[in-house]
Amino acid sequence: MNSPTDHIVTAPTETTTDFGRLYLAIREREKRVYTDAEVSRLPDIDLLHPHYAEWQTRKRSAARLINYLHKKQRPLNILEVGCGNGWLAAKIADIPRANVTGIDINLVETDQAERVFRKENLRFICGRFDDINLNGQLFDVIVFAAVLPYFASVTGILKLALSHLYPGGELHILDTPFYTAEETGPARERCIAYYNRMGFPEMSGQYFHHTINELEGFNYRVLFSPRSLVNRLTNKDRFPWICITGRS
Repeated sequence: MNSPTDHIVTAPTETTTDFGRLYLAIREREKRVYTDAEVSRLPDIDLLHPHYAEWQTRKRSAARLINYLHKKQRPLNILEVGCGNGWLAAKIADIPRANVTGIDINLVETDQAERVFRKENLRFICGRFDDINLNGQLFDVIVFAAVLPYFASVTGILKLALSHLYPGGELHILDTPFYTAEETGPARERCIAYYNRMGFPEMSGQYFHHTINELEGFNYRVLFSPRSLVNRLTNKDRFPWICITGRS
């Protein structure tokens, strides 16, 4: 990794899509756009930062995933969809014999990721996962961390991801809320109210509230459940860790 600076991320003249521009704008308003120096330290962040608690959650979920992948003890070709500024992809790239690709639609953050994290086994691509040409490349592991709600169809995007897996490969879903049917309506109303309050009402049409039932038909297992009795008593994390296994 190169020496980080206090470079401030600013929007370029062009980003990949209209959604990319909208997403970057709301991230700036939410104080989720970081300097290069801050990105280089993620998921560690200043105790007084407004998203400190969120980053503690992501730190724990990342540690669980990385520990799991370490135990495979073999070469792994790994893709992170919606990698943002690249912090998680860079952590995963520290796994011995891992080769990691991060994809994100936001040119600002993929440029920052390229600038901050320089590793021979790590690369970043700017583009939409459901639109980019991967030239038939296959992966052992594909990671969706805090990104699935930005896809309207869980079934569609997961089927696409499965088509890019080697036989027996795995999809891992982290830091993502799944709702019951009864919870989706109130969650959607809260989402609309939030984006109206932030001044980005159009963003509520780009964020989708998925239910666990949408995973029916996939070969999935829950590796971490926040609803289990033990985790409710001992853990503050709210999101499940879901692994979907491709066909052998």
